[in-house]
Amino acid sequence: MMTHAMILEGALPSPWAEQAGVCAGGEVGSVLVFEGVVRGLEGGRRLSALRYEAYMPMALTQLEALAQEVAARHGLAGLRVWHSVGRVPVGCVSLRVVVWSGHRAESLAAMGEFVALLKRDVPIWKHHEWADGGQSAGG
Repeated sequence: MMTHAMILEGALPSPWAEQAGVCAGGEVGSVLVFEGVVRGLEGGRRLSALRYEAYMPMALTQLEALAQEVAARHGLAGLRVWHSVGRVPVGCVSLRVVVWSGHRAESLAAMGEFVALLKRDVPIWKHHEWADGGQSAGG
């Protein structure tokens, strides 16, 4: 387990807080960033990478529609999503979601819902590349 705590003087730097002027006007009180990282172990077996494929026209359309739906449902100031295709090695990021809202409760609820719906509804598939050289389809 890794933990770390710091207390610093003044405002903390954040590339996400200033992103695209979303925070202009002071209505945003929460910025939540989720990054999905490729694990090195799945089901007790060592991975070397995940390979993602997508039905691109539909996946992009569905990601955008899902972002708009979740943002509207939770009253968000913004939601952005990036998802990889191709090979993503262990330890690297394959999914990034950033949520901006007035309060943390909306951000947390929206993030959980968005990621669950993305995995269920968006035509992006992962395939395992095992460290022993084998490959298999995943969920």
